Amino acid sequence: MPLTDTAIRNANPAEKPVRLFDGGGLYIEIAPSGGKWWRLKYRLDGKEKRISLGTYPDVGLKAARERRDEARKLLAEKVDPSLARKAEAATRVDRAANSFEVVAREWHLKFSPQNSESHSARNLRRLEVHVFPYVGDRPIAELEPPDILAALRRIEQKGNLETAHRVRVLVGQVMRYAIATGRATRDITADLRGAIPPSRAKHHAAVTDPKELGALLRAVYGYSGTPVVACALKLGPLVFQRPGELRHAEWTEFDLDNGLWTIPAGRMKRRKDAKENGPDHLVPLSRQAVNVLRDLHRLTGQGRYVFPGARSSKRPMSNMALGAAFRRMGIDSETAVPHGWRATARTLAVENLGIREEILEMQLSHNVRDSLGRAYNRTQWMDQRRELMQAWSDYLDKLRQTDPLAL
Repeated sequence: MPLTDTAIRNANPAEKPVRLFDGGGLYIEIAPSGGKWWRLKYRLDGKEKRISLGTYPDVGLKAARERRDEARKLLAEKVDPSLARKAEAATRVDRAANSFEVVAREWHLKFSPQNSESHSARNLRRLEVHVFPYVGDRPIAELEPPDILAALRRIEQKGNLETAHRVRVLVGQVMRYAIATGRATRDITADLRGAIPPSRAKHHAAVTDPKELGALLRAVYGYSGTPVVACALKLGPLVFQRPGELRHAEWTEFDLDNGLWTIPAGRMKRRKDAKENGPDHLVPLSRQAVNVLRDLHRLTGQGRYVFPGARSSKRPMSNMALGAAFRRMGIDSETAVPHGWRATARTLAVENLGIREEILEMQLSHNVRDSLGRAYNRTQWMDQRRELMQAWSDYLDKLRQTDPLAL
């Protein structure tokens, strides 16, 4: 008689295993412990064999019969169900081992040491958010351009075109790594060039009109907040450095007598290898910059940081402090931001002071190459860079002190 769910549920264990047969070789075995296992008995090439089809009630009677029927179809073709199952399991393992997510994480682990921790973490997060949920479990060799394009368009629909392009580049790097390691045959992202609209570069807002710059400087010198923030605001336009480099400045980095700020390579915005092995960045200080620092030294010179935080002198100033000061002065982010001083200098020092671009680029800590493509040593042109920083500070003083009605 065929089995019923009621008969299976009511079957009790005994001292020895109990077998209840359903037909076609299918039976359920009740262990003395009470566990119930579906099994299939079959013969192939004159040998009797058995395979497990799962446990009850996870695998119900109907599902067990379907598994039995699938196994018997294989037997009809002289295929051993046990060997077929092992081959299927091996295929699943192989597919999992070569899935996009596995390969991508392997690529990230291998190459992340070349980048800064924040950059590496940002790249992995982009893949985790925008790619893994959609194609992460797919074998990387089976992916096609439309699979990746669908993920990119989800980003595009949110208005994040720059992120979409960055994700396409990341996927391409993973694909090329898969090719190199024998798990893919081509980079499918090559077919996606032009599939996503170009993103517009978003630059930091900066003032590049001399008259407007003079007004901005007068606002800075009229700032009525804390002395530490006031000095940071005054020093920012004089040194060409990013706000993060300024906020984390330490007194041990400064030689005020010789007018020099030496920023350790590890604090500069560079690739990881350049942070670890590259030269320090040298910032010649104008007389105006030295005066600002000497005034501040009386207040914070006994501590570690030039610009300590408001709540603890053991931490640098908050990354929100300078932006908040700009807003307090009535300067919105569409007009100017603390990071914009670099763009201001890059534009006006060349146009209005006639400074050579390569001198300015080096002072901005950008790579500068000669006619043969070789990078100049970052310690070169120090005399010219000192002249640049002093000329720029004098120019800013002139703009700040000029009567706006006379312009």
